[in-house]
Amino acid sequence: MTEDLAPKRVAELLGDGETQLVDVREPYEHEAGRIAGGTHIELDRLPAEADSLDRGRPIVFYCRSGSRSAMAADAFRAAGYDAYNMAGGLKAWVKSGLPIEPADGRVA
Repeated sequence: MTEDLAPKRVAELLGDGETQLVDVREPYEHEAGRIAGGTHIELDRLPAEADSLDRGRPIVFYCRSGSRSAMAADAFRAAGYDAYNMAGGLKAWVKSGLPIEPADGRVA
């Protein structure tokens, strides 16, 4: 079962430099607006690109609303990764007043 983290908690974890952030959305969504410092790997490409992620560091997955990233977090946790889902996705991040890039970005 997925462990969900609130956006503000994710922001705190990203500040430590140890947590990996992965955006599993489609390219057009990522281009519209994203959290700075994250890696973009579309959900359907995750299995093929799993080795590009550091198994020794926590991973937080996010999408628009949290449902696709929950599937990713579940799969990675089952494979032995320290994986989490950002509750509410990018919509909740923005609603919490946290920044996205570009400055005029939006949630697509």
